[in-house]
Amino acid sequence: GTCRFVQGAGPCRQLRELRQMENRSLSVVALLSLLLALPVTALAVDAGREAAWQERLGRATAMREESRAMHSAASKQLAQKDLECTREFLVNACRNEAYQSYLKSSREARRLDNDGKALEREVRKEQAAERRQRIADEAPQREAERRERQAETAAARQASEQKAERTRADKARQAVD
Repeated sequence: GTCRFVQGAGPCRQLRELRQMENRSLSVVALLSLLLALPVTALAVDAGREAAWQERLGRATAMREESRAMHSAASKQLAQKDLECTREFLVNACRNEAYQSYLKSSREARRLDNDGKALEREVRKEQAAERRQRIADEAPQREAERRERQAETAAARQASEQKAERTRADKARQAVD
């Protein structure tokens, strides 16, 4: 048909498995159909989790951008106040006051940036844990597929060796005749 042989649990493989189930009992077919539907449910859960991660990463990026804007504004305000302080009588007191205001704004910007970074780290850590869990969950299936491929390769190799041996025997027989 339209499905070529492809490794993995694609739709073609699922159709082949369903065709092979025609002679099985109804309870076995129902159980296997339920198992085939589970990945679809898992995909919906993964999509929701992925959307939540993207929303949180977007919020973290916005926090960091706001932090950079706050820091830039604080630096500009410090430079402006420094110029204004040169016109006043108590220059050093004015500059100290401007610098304290700058420090306050700068600390707030740094706190916001740190919160954004923490949110990003949290999401990345959750994504890494999810990846590790998925790999661990798929390990038995991958191992079974590897063993199956290994058995198929060994069978194909043995069949090839038998065919080569028959060919050699035929040639030897023809040479004798």
